[in-house]
Amino acid sequence: MVYKCCIFTVAMKKNKSYFDYLLQPFSLLRTKDVLRVNPTVIPERTSPVHPEIYQIDYDTLHHAFNRLHTVEEAFAGAESSCISWINVDGLDKSGVEKICTHYGIHPLIMEDILSRGQRPKMDEINGLLFCLLSMMYYNEETKTVETEQVSIVLGKRFVLSFQEVPERDVFQQIRDKLKIPESKLRQNGADFLFYALIDAIVDHYYLVMERLGENIELLEEEVIRSPNTRSLAHITQIRKEMIVLKRNIAPVRELISGILRSDTDLIEVRTEKYFKDVYDHIIQANDLAENYRDMVINLQDLYLSNVNLKLNEVMKVMAIVTCLLAPATVVGGIFGMNFDRIPLLHNQWGFFISVAIMLVVPIGMIVIFKRRGWF
Repeated sequence: MVYKCCIFTVAMKKNKSYFDYLLQPFSLLRTKDVLRVNPTVIPERTSPVHPEIYQIDYDTLHHAFNRLHTVEEAFAGAESSCISWINVDGLDKSGVEKICTHYGIHPLIMEDILSRGQRPKMDEINGLLFCLLSMMYYNEETKTVETEQVSIVLGKRFVLSFQEVPERDVFQQIRDKLKIPESKLRQNGADFLFYALIDAIVDHYYLVMERLGENIELLEEEVIRSPNTRSLAHITQIRKEMIVLKRNIAPVRELISGILRSDTDLIEVRTEKYFKDVYDHIIQANDLAENYRDMVINLQDLYLSNVNLKLNEVMKVMAIVTCLLAPATVVGGIFGMNFDRIPLLHNQWGFFISVAIMLVVPIGMIVIFKRRGWF
């Protein structure tokens, strides 16, 4: 008995991933994650396990990367003659409040930085330019789009960026370019770094949409070849991810437009053309997200059409079989009546004649159906 229980336990562990795979598309937890957004509630943030704060000071001649151990070390960025980029990975409430207080960031902006689920937006308060938008990543294991809120503050000679998760971002390419003296980042001011951070986030949207596009193509082949209940679950899952994608991409267009319309002195005239380029990119990304959304809706219509077509094929076969069996039923019913005198009842060939009628009539019906193209 114990041996059988052990075998059953091992089998369950072995098939656990398979059962999870079967049940995963039908889970409602993703729906709650997508639709549950309340930006008016300030979340209680716990201290991050491995917070990271680093500061990059640079100009045309110098470049210095410093990993900071305390928040107070970042206060020297405002007095530095170089351009300073201070990045906070892993939001700690007390640390963020200290940095915001030192750099004169308004309490409303501080509240937005510490909140979750905010709509992408920009604002200009106390001579500082603030924008909030989402980084997006595609999780290959769960096939979902994950978001991370990023806040960026532009000052006269400094840029502050606040991220939620210290383990990943899309700014590594910018850090590498800052090491090159001839790069545009080194040759321009803090406003160009501000543009580069936003541009890196927007460009990464295309990578996420590319993965979703591949999944849509695979799902389209699945729906055309063998539509089933699981195909409908996959369509529903992708529609949820398109909601996440659309909700985070569409407002960025207003964000960039607001930066272009602002009269701030923090952005030089020569940098505006770069923001116009980002504006073009986000319009294209928004249009692409709309196209994917329409494709998913069309996939659902295609699935329903294929299911109905398959049902019609089944019903047609059943109707033909019913029609072919009808002559045999009629003949058998006639010769099975309880009368004393029935033609061919006592004939030695009566049985064979009745069977022949049962076969010849359906064969004739098949020929007629075939000529009319009913199957």
